[in-house]
Amino acid sequence: MKGYKTEMKSCTALAPSSTANLGPGFDVFGLALDPLADRVKIVTGPGKSRRIVIRMSGEKGSAIPCRPDSNTAGVVVRKMAEDFGVEDDLFVHVSKGVPTGLGLGSSAASAAGAAVAFDRLFGLGIGKRELIRYAAEGEIASAGTKHYDNVSASVLGGFVIVRNSPRLDFIRIDPPGDLVLVVAAPLMNVPRRKTQFARSFLPKTVPLKSVIHNVSNASAVVTGFLLKEVELISKGIDDAIIEPARRHLIPGYDRVKRKALEAGALAVTISGAGPSMISFLKTDQESRRVARAMASGFKEAAMGCKTFVCRPSHGARIVQIS
Repeated sequence: MKGYKTEMKSCTALAPSSTANLGPGFDVFGLALDPLADRVKIVTGPGKSRRIVIRMSGEKGSAIPCRPDSNTAGVVVRKMAEDFGVEDDLFVHVSKGVPTGLGLGSSAASAAGAAVAFDRLFGLGIGKRELIRYAAEGEIASAGTKHYDNVSASVLGGFVIVRNSPRLDFIRIDPPGDLVLVVAAPLMNVPRRKTQFARSFLPKTVPLKSVIHNVSNASAVVTGFLLKEVELISKGIDDAIIEPARRHLIPGYDRVKRKALEAGALAVTISGAGPSMISFLKTDQESRRVARAMASGFKEAAMGCKTFVCRPSHGARIVQIS
């Protein structure tokens, strides 16, 4: 598509954090989370040299590369500019509200915000599916490959199921209103391309009984979201394939999980590629107790941690245009 309408000079989008997999739904399930979000502002410059300038700020923003080809938002903006014939110089400011390297969809939030802001800035009016496709381009910069679970959740909000066959598609379901999540993020050093690193531990073959276990539990998770039953969702949060291969990457994994369940969590799993762990609860009453219990588990493993009490979030949205 060539030609576009420059209806404004700048546009800012806010895109939420997310958790992926939810136990058995590897590369299929995503859930948008508040209160963490990235703010992405794109400004058109006076020149027509197709220059893209990235500026980072906020939560560890200074540690993120600013080269457009190695920056999540930059990759998205460049790809969209090329596809839609945009020649303007573009200035992209990403204010990081989602901490990097914790398994909370930090790169996906930047990518989703960039795609949504670019679409609105140039009046493209492309559909949600295409926005997700563009946002997934940004995951290459951080994970080495496209994957859609986090970016689809950040763009659409709520609970999202990714389908790859016969064609790429996304199913969004409104989460239960009483679903509460507690995230415990250990303060540990992680590889720069942490998601790519975590994927290197995945098994090449798996027993049939493990596949059956995961399909059964994934079905329970989806049904729980459809019926708005937190207890049923929680019964399905158990993974026999991916989590066993990654648990050793998280110091204190067993302690954190045990303590969270003892404190009232209905289920506990790794958030995305980790190292954060996430608990599922039905009410907010026990959230702080569960947060303290998870922090205690990491402390016993000589790890500090940050805890966040979250609820499902809406998707990326425009917050300022000018």
